[in-house]
Amino acid sequence: MRRFRTALVLSLTLVVAACGRLAGDGGGGAGSGGIVYPTGASDLVLRVAVGGGFVMPQYQLSQIPMFSLYGDGTAIFTGPQIAIYPPPALPPILAERLTGSGMQKVLEAARDAGLFADASYTDFCGVADVGTTTFTTNVEGAQHVVSVYALGMEGCTDHPTERATLAAFLGKLTDLSWLEAEMDTVGPIGPFAFSSLAVLVDPYAPYDDPTLPQQEVAWPLSSSLASFGEPTSGLETRCGVVSGADLEALRPLLDTGNQMTPWTSDGERWHLTFRPLLPDESACPSL
Repeated sequence: MRRFRTALVLSLTLVVAACGRLAGDGGGGAGSGGIVYPTGASDLVLRVAVGGGFVMPQYQLSQIPMFSLYGDGTAIFTGPQIAIYPPPALPPILAERLTGSGMQKVLEAARDAGLFADASYTDFCGVADVGTTTFTTNVEGAQHVVSVYALGMEGCTDHPTERATLAAFLGKLTDLSWLEAEMDTVGPIGPFAFSSLAVLVDPYAPYDDPTLPQQEVAWPLSSSLASFGEPTSGLETRCGVVSGADLEALRPLLDTGNQMTPWTSDGERWHLTFRPLLPDESACPSL
């Protein structure tokens, strides 16, 4: 009887331990009292994006969130732009992988910054037409959004303590070196390997600068750029998504072109803007 009870206790202990490892590996933290979050590779857990301000609508469509964190631990963020003109065709996007421990540390910092509740700070701050920073979290079964107009600028009189705390948290996201290597992160930072690409198409407007001649690049896909994608509401811009074999045919040309390159299709020239899609995205961005 004693041997049976010992075996039963041992079996239950192994089951509980295994369940705890599964919860920890998934990153949910439920088994260890940590912050619970969705654990899928395309499940958005935390995002910081800047939008609005005095910029062209096409620019807003092409912008990538500053920071996105997914349930499998993948962090995707914008990298430093190389100081050349015209800029490269693709924006710099980097990725880093966090462990369950790293995820918990980032989410704890987000919680301490007040991001586990909805809020909106809209003070004019004495300046017009600057961007609004939006923080989105998906934790503990709920989504929360905090939006801050003119984050980091002086002259804002509403909630100065909260604004300073959010600005400090954003600074931590732009440099994750405070996380411990091998314990909180897996491997080095590298380019984000996107599998789908939004292509924004506009009529080409020639640049009147003879010092910046641009080499034409032929559109490699069978679909004509004149009818590629779908119209964007209120704009002349069309947008379509490229993936699979079409993306592999286009990918090598992205390294040779820049943001002023004229792309040719059926005898016409077009201006293309490329926007890699993130794991939770499947369609063209909207305003």
